[in-house]
Amino acid sequence: MQPSLFPAQTPQGGQTFTVSKLTFLIRKLLEENESLQDVWVQGEISNLSRPASGHVYFTLKDANASLKCVMWKTSAARLNLSLRDGMEVEVHGKIGVYEPQGQYQLYADQFRPAGEGALYQEFMRLKAQLEAEGLFDPERKRPIPELPRKIGIVTSATGAALRDMLNTLRRRLPLVEVLLAPSPVQGSEAPPALVKAINSPILQSCDVIIVARGGGSIEDLWAFNDERVVRAVAASDVPIISGVGHETDFTLCDFAADLRAPTPTAAAELATQFTIQDLAATISNLQSLISTFTINIISAKRSSLNSLTSQLRYLSPSRLIQSESQRVDELSRRASSAAFNRITLESKHIEGTRKRLEALSPLAVLKRGYAVVTRKDDGSVVSRVAQASSEMKVRVSDGEFEVSAKQ
Repeated sequence: MQPSLFPAQTPQGGQTFTVSKLTFLIRKLLEENESLQDVWVQGEISNLSRPASGHVYFTLKDANASLKCVMWKTSAARLNLSLRDGMEVEVHGKIGVYEPQGQYQLYADQFRPAGEGALYQEFMRLKAQLEAEGLFDPERKRPIPELPRKIGIVTSATGAALRDMLNTLRRRLPLVEVLLAPSPVQGSEAPPALVKAINSPILQSCDVIIVARGGGSIEDLWAFNDERVVRAVAASDVPIISGVGHETDFTLCDFAADLRAPTPTAAAELATQFTIQDLAATISNLQSLISTFTINIISAKRSSLNSLTSQLRYLSPSRLIQSESQRVDELSRRASSAAFNRITLESKHIEGTRKRLEALSPLAVLKRGYAVVTRKDDGSVVSRVAQASSEMKVRVSDGEFEVSAKQ
């Protein structure tokens, strides 16, 4: 103890301290007490504050007292627990004094829900055991149907979680049939009731089962850490979605289920991956595809029909007749033209021949004054005097006449 902390006695026999010195002394006394530097304090959170600095300020209270607490930003960044006013927690830290206000407070570095200590150890023990048995293996997980026809729900029939899930299912997929296997979700009677509900015949026809309840303390959720319930979830013939507690709450059923949802509402959403809007959009897309395919098929068939029609027209007897008729006309024209050309050619040839014949014809000679004398009796040409007879014919250029020969 520093001597400077204790001034000389006053005439009245007491000691006089400055406020700062007395506060420092109290702080030193508290901080030198090892039992107060490693302490768990249980209480209810109130006056929770999270300023921009990132530090967390709050008060722990019970029925008879309250304790100011602060958690520095570095510790607050590691929190895996969602803090809220009214939450019953156990806080670890050390006791110190905030000298400017002269108040002692708890400098916190860890949180856990009240009563978590022993339960958490049991949670970790059972988790390790079941994990070693393979109940949590990812290979065991089954896919959740995208469009279920029936959804089973295991939860309390009077809880808010059921109303939230039903509202979500009604909004997202009103066509789905919902079957409820009610069960208590808290207390000693909850585990066997949950097992019975999960295995109930009414749920075996479902496509997926939701096991859910709202948030609460670790004690409230403990039924979903019960070994019997966890094994029932793992052994279910129907895929199971676990939606127990709030987003930061984890139970062993979450690990055993085929899919974990952070809340019951989220579980209902995961069970209806296709909403009524998705179905409407899918139907609209399918209608568009059908229309497109139909138009394409009709277009292709029309093109094929046109091609076949063209082929049919090409091969039709009518076209062949028309074609052959045209061909006949063409051949007739060509034949007429060829005949005309041949006739013209032959005419010219005949005319040439005629002219040549005329040039060589005896008649041409006759026209020059010559005559042809033939015997009347046999028509032979008289070319010598000895051949002459008493009666003969004389042919000149314009005709013939008879003559008599005199001896």
